[in-house]
Amino acid sequence: MGYVGRFAPSPTGPLHFGSLVAALASYLDAKANDGKWLVRIEDIDETRCKPEYATDILRDLQSFGMQWDGEVETQTLRKPFYEDALQKLNGRGLTYACVCSRKEIADSATAGLEGPVYPGTCRNLHIAVDHESAAIRVRTTSEMFAFTDIVQGKIEQCIEQEIGDFVLKRRDGLFAYQLAVVVDDAAQGVTHIVRGADLLDSTARQIYLQKLLGMPTPQYLHIPVAVNAQGQKLSKQTLASAISANGGNACGLLLSALGFLGQQVMALPLDPTNGELLTRAAQNWDRRRIPRSRTATSPYS
Repeated sequence: MGYVGRFAPSPTGPLHFGSLVAALASYLDAKANDGKWLVRIEDIDETRCKPEYATDILRDLQSFGMQWDGEVETQTLRKPFYEDALQKLNGRGLTYACVCSRKEIADSATAGLEGPVYPGTCRNLHIAVDHESAAIRVRTTSEMFAFTDIVQGKIEQCIEQEIGDFVLKRRDGLFAYQLAVVVDDAAQGVTHIVRGADLLDSTARQIYLQKLLGMPTPQYLHIPVAVNAQGQKLSKQTLASAISANGGNACGLLLSALGFLGQQVMALPLDPTNGELLTRAAQNWDRRRIPRSRTATSPYS
């Protein structure tokens, strides 16, 4: 199987410099390896995502010269596939229903990688999985998960100790990101995942689900996350500035993104709309030059 990469933005706001960096890194890594570059709209959290943002992101990608291969997948149209995967896990006794509130968990949990570690309160209570106010969690083990990230090196994590049994379907009926992304990557034949290091701690959980569901594990490459001067990840919540190629600074933005990724920056301004800049950037793409830090300050906040 050849290289298949993807860019999977969540449409919670317009394209900003951090999302441009992530898109560019995944695009260039795919093209440098003569691979396919897919785009998937990860709108599974319907409480935060808006269709108009998805439309804007796709338009902006094209305006920067990044054209995807094939059709754009949208997670909200793929719920039956997530339900099927969940039922397979349910049928093997690998999940259970949980009715704990966030406050109850916080009151009895230890601190972990991403907040309180779920203490397993409901693990052996045999609550019906179709309970109207229950979340569905997957049972974790004490196994140490290790993988080698192309940039970040060897990563080890004990999910049970550092995360706990994690949610696959929320109490409000929405599927969790961890399940959806695993099902989608397998369905699309993704072989390489290039994304921000803010998702590095999620990778062990995804590998765990891949193993439980008999799905292949892609290679991972995590790039630094663009943060503002206060060290906050660029996002709608931190008031990150929207960027667009239509403002006449497409070349400058792409060159800044290349510099952020430690890549060789072309001296002569090139027109991104004719593909020359991205073609040369792909020819010069060097994974070894990508900074190993998890965050880096953005020149655009």
